Amino acid sequence: MIEPMQKKKTANTDATEALKKTAGDKYNNQYVFRLFVTGMSNRSQEAIENVRDLCEKYITGHYELEVIDIYQHPHSASENQILASPTLIKKLPLPLRRFVGNMTKTEKILAGLDLRIETTHE
Repeated sequence: MIEPMQKKKTANTDATEALKKTAGDKYNNQYVFRLFVTGMSNRSQEAIENVRDLCEKYITGHYELEVIDIYQHPHSASENQILASPTLIKKLPLPLRRFVGNMTKTEKILAGLDLRIETTHE
């Protein structure tokens, strides 16, 4: 009889699952983000995709993301003191945090959100 293949768990998978549980338990709050971009350039699209992927992977169902094009809403950029783009602002839960760049440094963003990936050593 042929047995079905079982999915092998890796340390990274375990860490991701632990982080999701920690985020759900520790932060019953809703995360509120504003992502400021300049038009629909490749860099802007990359930042939007990276932030959405990060949110879906680590805080699924616990976030709200507003994308603001500063070309279309320059007053919003000045009100929020945006000096570079893309810029991600975490409005809630407090404290307010800012991240600048294409949002590819997942570990730094997670640390800034007070969500840490715990790694296991084998």
